[in-house]
Amino acid sequence: MSKRSRIFMGLLLIYAVGMAFVLYRVVAELDPRYRESAEESLVETSQILAALVEQDVRDGAIDPARLERLFKAAYAREFDVHIFNVHKARVELRVYVTDRQGSVVYDSTGQSLGKDFSQWRDVRLTLQGAYGARTTLDLPGEPDSAVMYVAAPVRQAGSGEIIGSLTVGKPVQSFGQFVVAARSRTLYAGLLSVLAVLVLGVTVSVWMVRPFGLTADYVRYVKAQPGFHPVRLLRRAWDLLRAAFDEMRDALAGRNYVADYVQTLTHEVKSPLSAIRGAAELLQEPMDEAQRQRFLANIQRETLRIQEMVDRMMELTALETRRVLDNTQPVALLALLDELAHASHGVAAQRGCRITVAATEDMADMANMADMTVEADPFLLRRAISNLLDNALDFSPEGGHIQLGLQMHGRWAKVTVRDQGPGIPDYARDKVFEKFYSLARPHSRKKSTGLGLSFVHEIVSLHRGKVELGNRPDKEGTGACAVLWLPRSKD
Repeated sequence: MSKRSRIFMGLLLIYAVGMAFVLYRVVAELDPRYRESAEESLVETSQILAALVEQDVRDGAIDPARLERLFKAAYAREFDVHIFNVHKARVELRVYVTDRQGSVVYDSTGQSLGKDFSQWRDVRLTLQGAYGARTTLDLPGEPDSAVMYVAAPVRQAGSGEIIGSLTVGKPVQSFGQFVVAARSRTLYAGLLSVLAVLVLGVTVSVWMVRPFGLTADYVRYVKAQPGFHPVRLLRRAWDLLRAAFDEMRDALAGRNYVADYVQTLTHEVKSPLSAIRGAAELLQEPMDEAQRQRFLANIQRETLRIQEMVDRMMELTALETRRVLDNTQPVALLALLDELAHASHGVAAQRGCRITVAATEDMADMANMADMTVEADPFLLRRAISNLLDNALDFSPEGGHIQLGLQMHGRWAKVTVRDQGPGIPDYARDKVFEKFYSLARPHSRKKSTGLGLSFVHEIVSLHRGKVELGNRPDKEGTGACAVLWLPRSKD
């Protein structure tokens, strides 16, 4: 590997390490945040149960009989709950109560009754009037057996004197499964973006350094000649120089292309990653099940958004490296429009929209319209018009009408896609074909990946045509109008 390649790969490695550090920090913060959320819930639970116990205090003595009946019934309950991927079938909360000396007068597990807990941090600090909490391993040397304990004081009614403490405990493992799930989703989204950039960088680095090997090729060619032939050597040198110039030009353009792609991709990935991180942080807070479901759905949606962005970017990159179409054949435009309109009928029906295919006034002869063909790659041309049709559906109002039109202008075939949506704002008209630029859909207020129209532009360029996107004339009403200009097949 050359020095240039090593430097380039080094820069990519630095980027990967930087992204890895960011992901490490995000993932490392998940467990503490979940623990803080669990501790906050335990604080409230301990205070509520302590208030319950205080109702049965008589002459400074704690009577845990009601608490004992409560937990005996709770432990005997049968239920089967699935919280996303976590299965729960029993109550894991544990409680013990001590008197003012720190001796246990009640233990829901029945293992510590009568023991002296005055030296445990939760009991000792609570009896002193401070906040007491601790995390202790049930089994020494087994981190998974850790239990979080939070205590609340039991007070004498009237005087407010602390006559004991009530501690609530919860196994860390009970919420640790949620931490593992959140970590895996965050790592998946981050590593996917890093992998996409690395693959793109390696591909371009190989492409960039190839022109510098042409000099070595020429030296080997000269050594292989049986004699000295100046004209032949000059011709060979000229051919190599021209090839080197073309590839150097492509390499420099590619270098700027990659820099722009990396910067844009990093900027675009920030938004979904921030949404994922925000949802993960909010999941650490107490909330009802409907809110939790909504935040988890948000994490899944943003992960899919990153996946779609990377897939479309790689597809567009592969298309941009092509200089010519390998295989073309005559494609009947009217038949293609009819096929796409029929394929999109189901999606349009869900929105109450209708799609029609019609010739303009310049296409009076039906036979001419049916015979109009262009030399094209059928798959790519179908993708281009399909993208424009999908765009029109996204921006069409309920009950809207989408018109696919076909017209002949000399040696050009003109395909139009008209909708009745809000049209294109003035500030966006010069940006609609830029990568990652997207407008919010009227009905969902969501944005796409911003790569669809760039994909259309590249396909049309390969077919030696052009694409335009603007608003319909005032006499036609509101909405956008996309126009594809394609060279007709020679008669």
